[in-house]
Amino acid sequence: MSTSQPKRRMAPDMREQEIVRGAVSFFAEFGFEGQTRELAKRLGITQPLLYRYFPNKEALVERVYQEVFLRRWNPFWEELIGDRRRPLQERLTAFYRDYSEMILTYEWVRLFMFSGLKGLDFNTRYLELLRQRIFTLIIQELRHANERPSIETCAISKMEIEAIWGLHAAIFYLGVRKFIYDLPVDDVKRVVEMELKVFLSGVGAILE
Repeated sequence: MSTSQPKRRMAPDMREQEIVRGAVSFFAEFGFEGQTRELAKRLGITQPLLYRYFPNKEALVERVYQEVFLRRWNPFWEELIGDRRRPLQERLTAFYRDYSEMILTYEWVRLFMFSGLKGLDFNTRYLELLRQRIFTLIIQELRHANERPSIETCAISKMEIEAIWGLHAAIFYLGVRKFIYDLPVDDVKRVVEMELKVFLSGVGAILE
């Protein structure tokens, strides 16, 4: 049966979710240059029906951002990182294991890359969220564990931020290798743990 044939009637909320799921998969495969006409055809609906739920492509793309980058954000991460009842390495290991499972997926990595190439602001908004809610907290806990001044009494330095960027970039690059370069990446959890151990062994040198 042709995929261009209209599908059966669905409840509006179910249809909307179907469109969003289809858009996530479609844009991850073809990038944000992909046309809504082709997306509608893939979904087996008409383009006017698609626009009944999303008035334009920009609105649909924004919903994709919300679905992939914000809905997968776990607010428990901040509580986990700041829980000083546990050793810092244990906390950071638990965080990065969970975080890497969230971002190292076909859809997340490719949408993140395509949004940068397209000049969308997904990357800017997401990375600012990461910097404000995770990077600052990690630096605060690193300073506490290494008996350095708090971030309230001594401002975070550029080198401290760069150190955290470097750790995150190393983890994200595992996804680039797998989903962009189509290269094998074996035992992601162990690689993430290794990157974290390397980071922790040297980070004291750049703490204020």
